[in-house]
Amino acid sequence: MILHPFLAEFIGTAILLLLGAGVVANINLKNTIAEGQTPWVLITSAWGFAVFVAVYISSQSSGAHLNPAVTLGLYAAGKFSLSLVPGYLIAQLLGAMTGSWLAYLTYIDHYKMTTDENAVRSTFCTGPAIRNLKNNFFSEAIGTFMLVFGALFIVGPNIDIAGTEVQNFGIGSLDALPVGILVWVIGIALGGTTGYAINPARDLGPRIVYQLLPRKNKNADWGYAWVPVLGPVCGGIIAGLLYVLVTTASFI
Repeated sequence: MILHPFLAEFIGTAILLLLGAGVVANINLKNTIAEGQTPWVLITSAWGFAVFVAVYISSQSSGAHLNPAVTLGLYAAGKFSLSLVPGYLIAQLLGAMTGSWLAYLTYIDHYKMTTDENAVRSTFCTGPAIRNLKNNFFSEAIGTFMLVFGALFIVGPNIDIAGTEVQNFGIGSLDALPVGILVWVIGIALGGTTGYAINPARDLGPRIVYQLLPRKNKNADWGYAWVPVLGPVCGGIIAGLLYVLVTTASFI
């Protein structure tokens, strides 16, 4: 079944956040089955598999960007139509908000039992291990650069979206498994500094949902929120531009 590309981006990003935020909630909240399990291995593995599932579901309809940094990086590489960018970004943000809200509803009893507000916030959005905004920004940028640059070299044939004048090129045009593995290894290797948002929608959407929750003493840490938004955007665009440079340059 082929869906409207904006709907596919919404559904794919919602699934990504439902599964990804769900595993963090399962580990960090009180009295869950997975409480106290080895967290980083489970979290990075689950996010990798969440990407695999979300990409597999939405790939044929939208190219499965599921990430504003990917959309902007592909546009910078000349592989995506500017006319589709705003709709993709909005769908991704709304999908991320919906997915994180569904994860919250799934674990709502455990949220009520958890008084550590940092643990609660961590199930929605990322935060740095050491707060140094310049270095945190670089960490997010380099992680997202690796995601977009790697994906551009893995991709297969372009996909067509009906009603557009150009072929559109995205993560969904490759097998879903390689990009899931790519996200997994980025998390294991580069995610220890900031929690590797590497996706503005993945962080901003759930952070907004957390801000709207009826909880006392909540702190969405808006002073940090720009880092997992602008860092990935810069990393994705640089990856797209560098891809063009290295694939079009003539070396003698």
